[in-house]
Amino acid sequence: MFLIKHGQVSIAIVCVVLGIMLAVQYRTAQEVKSTVSFQRVADLSQQLAQAEREKEILVRQVQDLTNVIHGNSTADTMFSARMKAGLVAVTGPGIIVTIDDSKRPSKPGENPNLYIIHDDDILKVINELWAAGAEAVSINEQRLVVNSEIRCAGPTLSVNNTRSSPPYEVKAIGNSATLETALRMRGGVLETLQFWGIQINIRRQDNVVIPGFKGVFHFEYAKPVDDNDTEERKEGESQT
Repeated sequence: MFLIKHGQVSIAIVCVVLGIMLAVQYRTAQEVKSTVSFQRVADLSQQLAQAEREKEILVRQVQDLTNVIHGNSTADTMFSARMKAGLVAVTGPGIIVTIDDSKRPSKPGENPNLYIIHDDDILKVINELWAAGAEAVSINEQRLVVNSEIRCAGPTLSVNNTRSSPPYEVKAIGNSATLETALRMRGGVLETLQFWGIQINIRRQDNVVIPGFKGVFHFEYAKPVDDNDTEERKEGESQT
């Protein structure tokens, strides 16, 4: 009887000890597992934060590059538009034409106006130059643009509301050989002027410098056309 009780006590003690050991092992495992998970989360959080910082840096770099590209593109576009409008001084190969009144005395009964330069004479010279491919033209340093006027103002010539007296110096940038040939063609404007003794001199140059237009563009009635309105008009016209 005593032996049975003693065995039961021993078994109970062993069970208690085993229970304590299992509890300690389970708690240790949980603590290790918790510690590993926490470290893993911390590592992932640090990596995520680093990735976010790198992303912000890349986004700023892309934005900076985009601004530079758009800025350069806008600047180039603006400069090209100003150049085409004649607002920018330009240089290049071309010719310089000097035209002066005739020194020949008029004969009795002749019209003395035939021996002096008029606005229509200059206009004919300018038209020949444009037709021959001139890219920029000036008269006595006055750049010709879309709203330039060439007209007589008494004994002087008015260009861009600026008066000047002969001799008139016409500069043109383009293929110098083509420009000169267009003016010198048989039966052309220079041959007609020289018939009356008008003095004409043509010089080819590799670097003709033509200034930009210094006046002001003024539009009172003209306005830009909206592309959408244009498309709607085209669709309406096609339907009718």
